[in-house]
Amino acid sequence: MAGQDLKAAYKTIMDDNFPPKMELSFIEDSGDRQTLCFEKVSWLIDDVMKGLRYGENPGQEAAVYKLVNGNLLLGEVECIQPGQYMASDVELLQSGKHPGKTNITDADNAINILRYLTDKPASIIMKHNNPCGVAVADSLSDAYHKANMADRLAAFGGAIGLNRTCDKETAELIVKNYAEVVLAPEFDDGVMDIFATKKNLRVLRIANMARLQDFVGKRFVDFKSLIDGGMIAQWSFVPEARTKEDLIPAQTTFKGDEYKINRVPTDKEYDDLLFGWMVEAGVTSNSVLYVKDGVTVGIGTGEQDRVGVAEIARDKAYRKLADRICWEANGIPYNTLTDEGAKAEIDKEVADKKGGLIGSCMVSDAFFPFRDGIEVGLREGVTSVVQPGGSERDYESIEACNEADVAMVYTGQRSFKH
Repeated sequence: MAGQDLKAAYKTIMDDNFPPKMELSFIEDSGDRQTLCFEKVSWLIDDVMKGLRYGENPGQEAAVYKLVNGNLLLGEVECIQPGQYMASDVELLQSGKHPGKTNITDADNAINILRYLTDKPASIIMKHNNPCGVAVADSLSDAYHKANMADRLAAFGGAIGLNRTCDKETAELIVKNYAEVVLAPEFDDGVMDIFATKKNLRVLRIANMARLQDFVGKRFVDFKSLIDGGMIAQWSFVPEARTKEDLIPAQTTFKGDEYKINRVPTDKEYDDLLFGWMVEAGVTSNSVLYVKDGVTVGIGTGEQDRVGVAEIARDKAYRKLADRICWEANGIPYNTLTDEGAKAEIDKEVADKKGGLIGSCMVSDAFFPFRDGIEVGLREGVTSVVQPGGSERDYESIEACNEADVAMVYTGQRSFKH
């Protein structure tokens, strides 16, 4: 290892020995066959066709394929039709470093979430296939600013997804920070000149994002490969609760007694509950989110217990608010602030605001098995909760919310993502 240039690994483009085409066949006992046909994707960069830079890590050979032919119908579920390309066939407008596997999968999960947020300008910043900030607003630049400030530190080096044409105002905000990827359906005149000042920024145009609404409810076959070469196949997840009418006021029966929530959400709370549940569809489980006014406040992801992940999301909300206040007041991160007096003032403001969680919505991808998980949010001042429901002890969560005058609704559907 002595004298080895460790940085060189990240600059090395892997050889690509994956074949140009791939077929995947599903064969019934009768012998009837349904085949999906794929072609490998590459980009012309410096007059050379190049595929993926590498996989999840340098040294891992990788390839991305797009679906070009075939139709799969299993039971009453039909696979998305060929040719409706999103992240599998991006148009690379700028590539100081061309994409690797994580850039494509981050872009893909950004689109996965954005397809449910089409009514208003929306921005999402992905990192390690999870969102670190998501926001909707009246303008794209405001949505990006809110998404970035939701977790400014985690957003460093992230993949930025935009559901509208990227304008100059948004581009000017983006280049103030370091990002790996920007993806959008289109870019206004002059925007690429702004992005050209960031030579390593990958700029991806995905024209089909302009009709993201068409992708709501579309399914694909989701594969998980096992270490013995086997695989698990499942249909991709589609959140069924996408409107106010789809959400069920919390109620349950326990030992013959009926329990129901005392208060239904306000219209504003319904907006946040639905926004949070759509974001939840792209967050790794176990997960708990807090959202407020169309912006993520704290995102807890990938934890093994529900109380723990609710606490992680809460603690992140506190830390991120402290950093935001310090950044806006002093132009430096909270962690580098040496003025103890100024730090004490920030700490007090964060404590008084409870990390910005007062009035927020709490979102859980699975039911709360006991009331202790939901109480994490109640202590911070959340006013509404959305969760799948279905626990044997749902009555505990209902009682906890009623005691705090908090609204709670069920989706009737778990949203695990692994």
